[in-house]
Amino acid sequence: MTQNCPTRTLLAETLQQELPLRQATHPHLDCEVTFRYGGFVGSVIECHAELPRAMDHARSHIARIEGESGSVPNGMVILADTMSRSKGRFTRSWHAPAGGVWGCLVHANTLLDLSKRFVPLAVGVACCEAVHAVGGDKATLRWVNDVLFGEKKVAGFLVEGFSGPRYSDEYHMVGFGINVNNRTFPEELSGSATSLVHELGREFDLTRFTTLFLAKLAWNFGLLYYEEATYLENGSYSGQDGMHQLLANWRNLSDTIGQRVVFGFDVMTSPQYEATVIGVDPDGGLRLRFDDGAVVVEHSGEIRYR
Repeated sequence: MTQNCPTRTLLAETLQQELPLRQATHPHLDCEVTFRYGGFVGSVIECHAELPRAMDHARSHIARIEGESGSVPNGMVILADTMSRSKGRFTRSWHAPAGGVWGCLVHANTLLDLSKRFVPLAVGVACCEAVHAVGGDKATLRWVNDVLFGEKKVAGFLVEGFSGPRYSDEYHMVGFGINVNNRTFPEELSGSATSLVHELGREFDLTRFTTLFLAKLAWNFGLLYYEEATYLENGSYSGQDGMHQLLANWRNLSDTIGQRVVFGFDVMTSPQYEATVIGVDPDGGLRLRFDDGAVVVEHSGEIRYR
């Protein structure tokens, strides 16, 4: 029997609760349209007691459906109570015991290139918003989408592209790992990882928290499509001074700007340089200034605070 199994009905109820909250915080947007754009999230929800790795399961699922001449459901969510071979960037393992939220969202990508670059930001914003909603208002975002309490990571995400083997349809595999009720970590993670139960002092209903996270994902993915349509019509986005609204929301949740950081494409094993973050470009790229005043913009890679 699975511990974490949201339903479409529970998700629909949560989305109804989200609408007035978004209307209050984003009165300049058509929030009903935004939620309709993101309504594909959770179109199908698979719940498993255990999987080796959700993203691998998703790829096999897509290959099987295409092999049967079927249509892959956009927004399918695959969840597992535990995962035995989960991993993060590169070859890093991800500890995924009982008590956390582990899984993958399958996004059938129809976004233009100008919008695809915001997908990693959208996932991090959705999680940070969910953590804030349950009382974790000290959680912040580290570029691109790590959710932190202080210097410890409570959630991480991996977005990988995938083309269907038969029809070559393009998908985003959005992997997520959120430490919720899990209390112990391997020794190598004990100084860098934390969980909601550690930070907030109470356990959470996993199904309800996951449903809340999916509702936040629906809003933020919807915002990608809403802002794309706005830009194509008006030549600018909906945020203040024409900023992409998702990027504006990310900035409000992040403490990255102003930090002294180490940057690298694999910063854990191959750090490349130190610099100070001076801003985020309109397309989400990270602006860094070297000690000699030179400025560089990075669109991929990762950082660690000094």
